[in-house]
Amino acid sequence: MPTITVSDTSLRDVDTDVLILPLLAGAGDAPSSAPGAPEISEVIAPLDASAARGDLHRIPSYGLTSAGSLLLVGLGEEDLSEADEEDLRLAFGAATRSLTGTAGAAIALPGGTAAQQAAALEGAALGAYAFTAHKTGSGSSAPKPALGSITLLSEDAAAPAIAAAAERAGVLADVVGLTRDLVNTPPNLLYPAAFARRTEEVAADLPLTVTVLDEKQLAEGGYGGIVGVGQGSTRPPRLVRVEYAPENARSSVALVGKGITFDTGGISIKPAAGMDDMTSDMTGAATVLSATVGAARLGLDVKVTAFLALAENMPGGGAQRPGDVVTMRNGKTVEVLNTDAEGRMVMADALVDAVADEPDLVMDVATLTGAAVVALGKRTAGVMGTQAGRDAVMEASELTGEPFWPLPFPAELRADLTGRVADLRNIGERWGGALTAGIFLAEFVGETEWAHVDIAGPGYASSPLGYMGKGGTGMSVRTVLRVLEDRASAPAA
Repeated sequence: MPTITVSDTSLRDVDTDVLILPLLAGAGDAPSSAPGAPEISEVIAPLDASAARGDLHRIPSYGLTSAGSLLLVGLGEEDLSEADEEDLRLAFGAATRSLTGTAGAAIALPGGTAAQQAAALEGAALGAYAFTAHKTGSGSSAPKPALGSITLLSEDAAAPAIAAAAERAGVLADVVGLTRDLVNTPPNLLYPAAFARRTEEVAADLPLTVTVLDEKQLAEGGYGGIVGVGQGSTRPPRLVRVEYAPENARSSVALVGKGITFDTGGISIKPAAGMDDMTSDMTGAATVLSATVGAARLGLDVKVTAFLALAENMPGGGAQRPGDVVTMRNGKTVEVLNTDAEGRMVMADALVDAVADEPDLVMDVATLTGAAVVALGKRTAGVMGTQAGRDAVMEASELTGEPFWPLPFPAELRADLTGRVADLRNIGERWGGALTAGIFLAEFVGETEWAHVDIAGPGYASSPLGYMGKGGTGMSVRTVLRVLEDRASAPAA
């Protein structure tokens, strides 16, 4: 992740490889920089440079600054005051994402408010990411690392709010980067036991306690959902519990993440086309781990217990069959009618443990259903659950800028889940599939306040956007962490 600093050095005197500045449409669509940099605006005004949102223009510095070059990023607005914080994150993230192989860059938002500067820095930090762990080469063919350092140029560099924004941007870049790294790691290298070991490594220098249940302990403990999904693989499942328990916790939150390290669909096998993307089916587990790490690093006064439900869904000789009945952690029985509806099975077992701790709020995060992608597209996450749980996520997302949309739990869909020979069946009818999956999970939550987040669309990207490149996006990490921050700052119950 990039090194982040703040400086009150002037635009003219900054010594860096690239100086990133906003580009506004200006009067009559003539491009201009933000207020406070008139000499730069004068030079770029004659250029045929589009100021459309996210458009990038790298030009010589023309002696206006000590920086090696200028990178202008369009905001799509005529006035800086009209640019909202997510626009700034996306724009400056697109700029830094384009600077792979560059040692350092400075960003400036002349005339911007403290909140706008914080958003621009956050976006820039999130955009400075590249996954090159498995690329080889030397010289000109060597893989290009992400931008190494970012300096925010601000007249208010000494202000506590700016310093806090820089620290927070660094933490967010690290924890979102952790999710991206895990998601982008190939499934032959990140299987349940390997994910568990990686969790222990990440937690080693933080006030976190990690407990790992192996396949034998899971079977003895009655985790029928996790065991059943993982029994077709030669690499057995794990349930990982990560606890952050500060002494002055004002609230308690349990997080549950779907961790299918590779999903073939099992006996109900998926089509071959696109199956390689199923390396991302553990994004929920990566997300809740990263949010817990973020809570620990920020020292939040909230108890967080994360459950990573890890399994590999394979069609081996021992795999569960459509028609099998399994007994879940809470004793309920489930007919497995489709082995590709496996995420809800591992999540249900973990939710039982999460609720048993009697937290104030349970949140689960999963790349759960293709139906959510059909309903909301590839960039928006669905949120379901109790009213209070949904509200907590939606309020947090308003602050982070991440797109979420609330979905209902129609009462009539519950009847589709009644089993023929068992208590439940793991699928309903095709219609409303994202809702039915959430209703299935509700059977394992009871009366606890709860939010279910389906990130099947935005968790993994086939095309870049703003601070998100292809592959793992880390989308929802910041919103989950914001929920934890909100709980930590609320009056003690």
